[in-house]
Amino acid sequence: MYFDDVSVILSAGDGGDGCMSFRREKYIPHGGPDGGDGGRGGKIILQGSENISDLTRYKFKPNWEAGNGSKGMGSNKYGKKGADLFLPVPLGTQVFKENSDNLVVEILKNQEDVVLLNGGNGGLGNLHFKSSTNQAPRQFTEGTPGQRGSFRLVLKTIADVGLVGFPNAGKSSLISLITKAHPKTAPYPFTTIQPNVGILSYPEYHDRLKVADIPGLIEGASENKGLGHRFLKHIERCSVLLFLIDITGQEGRTPSNDYLCLKKELGNYCSAFLEKPSIVVANKMDEPIAQKNLNEFQQELGIETLPISCLSEEGIKELKENLYRRVREPRSNS
Repeated sequence: MYFDDVSVILSAGDGGDGCMSFRREKYIPHGGPDGGDGGRGGKIILQGSENISDLTRYKFKPNWEAGNGSKGMGSNKYGKKGADLFLPVPLGTQVFKENSDNLVVEILKNQEDVVLLNGGNGGLGNLHFKSSTNQAPRQFTEGTPGQRGSFRLVLKTIADVGLVGFPNAGKSSLISLITKAHPKTAPYPFTTIQPNVGILSYPEYHDRLKVADIPGLIEGASENKGLGHRFLKHIERCSVLLFLIDITGQEGRTPSNDYLCLKKELGNYCSAFLEKPSIVVANKMDEPIAQKNLNEFQQELGIETLPISCLSEEGIKELKENLYRRVREPRSNS
């Protein structure tokens, strides 16, 4: 199961109450006030983690509470601070107030800590209320409640390259071939039902890229048909889009129609998608009809197309180099 949109109820810790106490020792039977303050409540802290891929843990446990502060004690002893609660979330997580489109915060960096809710203040012990006219104060204050709230967590995958294509175009096979990701593959539509992120290593550059396999789109995806909006949002943060086309054609469709349909669906969902750098890749070049279809595809659309085969691994080395240049060169020039 994969969850990228969940609701949670979070509670920071309450502050501990202050203490009313008086110093009482063998030879000091009427000592002054010595009540300590209560401890502060624990915070709710979101922490970015590159080791987490989705929000499943919060789907099945939506309520989380930080520790409460302890009460103050005599002898001017302060109460113990409540334990902070660190909630790890995948990179790309956005936090909204429940039933609101107002963005509270988004987590984009590994080990990035963001305080979402503060704990309550500890109460004051009676020592604070001593004065020249009140030598034995019996006043103290209670701790204040910690902040509470209902939030919606929405994940938008962060990756350098996003693979876009119709079901069975070969996206899962490609990401398995060029990275260490191992998504399920099978000869039927919608084998992939969740985004898969793999690491494409470049030892010669001492570098690596993150590649996301976005579940297959269909015509009408921008209108939420098929997997629709649930996964189109994961393309937003990708630096480069890789349009993977089944050059053999599927179910009466032509490669040209597939490409134009993909562009249309992306543009309908978010026009900014069409401004992203992109690479068009023709897969399944090992098939007999592939070269003829590729020639027609290029003549009809007039776009540069990189031919590959996930089966024979034709063109894979060239694809890796092309991806690296597309992702890294814009950064080096900026």
